[in-house]
Amino acid sequence: MTALTLSTAAAAGLRADAIVVGVAKGAEGPVVAPGAEAVDQAYDGRLAAILQTLGASGAEGEVTKLPAPSGFKAPVVVAVGLGAEPEKDEAFTAEALRRAAGSAARALAGSKKAAFALPITDAADAGAVGEGALLGAYSFDTYKENGGNGRNAKKNGRAPLAEVALLGGKPRDKAYKAAVERAVAVTEELNRARDLINTPPNDLNPAAFAALAQTAAKEHGIKVQVLDEKALAKGGYGGILGVGAGSASAPRLVKLSYTHSKASKHLAFVGKGITYDSGGISLKPAGHNETMKCDMSGAAAVFAAVVAAARLGLEVNVTGWLALAENMPSGSATRPGDVLRMYSGKTVEVLNTDAEGRLVLADALWAASEENPDAIVDVATLTGAMMLALGSRTFGIMANDDAFRTAVHEAAEEVGEDSWPMPLPEHLRKGMDSPTADIANMGERMGGGLVAGLFLREFVGEGITWAHLDIAGPAFNEQAPFGYTPKGGTGSAVRTLVRLVELAAAGDLG
Repeated sequence: MTALTLSTAAAAGLRADAIVVGVAKGAEGPVVAPGAEAVDQAYDGRLAAILQTLGASGAEGEVTKLPAPSGFKAPVVVAVGLGAEPEKDEAFTAEALRRAAGSAARALAGSKKAAFALPITDAADAGAVGEGALLGAYSFDTYKENGGNGRNAKKNGRAPLAEVALLGGKPRDKAYKAAVERAVAVTEELNRARDLINTPPNDLNPAAFAALAQTAAKEHGIKVQVLDEKALAKGGYGGILGVGAGSASAPRLVKLSYTHSKASKHLAFVGKGITYDSGGISLKPAGHNETMKCDMSGAAAVFAAVVAAARLGLEVNVTGWLALAENMPSGSATRPGDVLRMYSGKTVEVLNTDAEGRLVLADALWAASEENPDAIVDVATLTGAMMLALGSRTFGIMANDDAFRTAVHEAAEEVGEDSWPMPLPEHLRKGMDSPTADIANMGERMGGGLVAGLFLREFVGEGITWAHLDIAGPAFNEQAPFGYTPKGGTGSAVRTLVRLVELAAAGDLG
């Protein structure tokens, strides 16, 4: 993991491979951002003009490298675009700082140390820059010839940036130190989720995922319970067993319990953990299977969030439920037309075995409800319909309580995760009526993401506040990297879940 430190050193005297400065997009060209005053002065106040000559505009994510001024110990200055210049008396947003830091960190792969002289006006800014840099430096190379150490492996012959020094930070200030410690804890766990998502399914089946969760839980003082296929059958978890019936790799339900002696609130997070989704008997068409190792992104997010909460010592009890199964076609697989008896006792007619995520979540939601938490949030790469609605960078939020849906949306936006509140139209529920069972796992095709949310709502205990995050779009980036987001697994929703725990600890979640 890339190291993160606070530094009061002057930019000129710091031994580093590069000095990172910010540049904004002004009305008449690039504008040097606060934090880079000493660097600009060393260029005789001409840094903006030089950057413009080199073609820089200050656009978001733009990276321009130039020789450092005479007298600097670092040989290179890296100017990174922050986007539009803020209005007078306004500052750059935390997300602008995260994305700029991430872009710079990606551009500095192969460097040992970089000093970031981006706009830092308070501890929150320091945390945002640190978070962006650590996320941007991420690399997954375990399976490459020169790899072998995951995040610390070489990336096409260039190791990730090894150390980030935040200039303008205050190493002895408690708020700054706390912001950096938080950034490290959250990003390390988010990157752990990315590793899990990127791991091929031949190495990450339900049992392997459960074993990794057990190891992490032991390390961080989290209680863990793993239900194997025998325990699931004894307990009547028909949804999880039904989805996993076609695979040689048996399903698991993992319960992670973090408790704090001063906690007055209890949050439950439930994650969809389909370690590979072929669609089952309702087999996916060619071109839709290649990235289905990412169908456990919800469980990865829940796992990471619970561990992060424990590392931060947040005064909230947090329970994570990982519903793990592999959805495969075989002679033992669940068929369209089969009826499953769920853990809640309700029966479900399976009309499409590729609508499997809602089945494993249904069992886990009911199990979570039995503990009567203050709120439940489930996270899942659930529907292609949500991607059609919101694209590849935004997740949808549904809930049985409008105020809670708003709170989740605001938390997501605060930490820089694009999301959008979605409704649960009652008229769509009728489409899941079944002549054979209590409910079918499919309904109307139009509004399929909302139909899935309505299905899940059926398995939330009465009177329990609940929200559903459909992260099908942003969970796996198939395009080029941008900002602090890599290609592949992104760790979507981890930061939102952690923020919800922080709000609950502060008594601000309702």
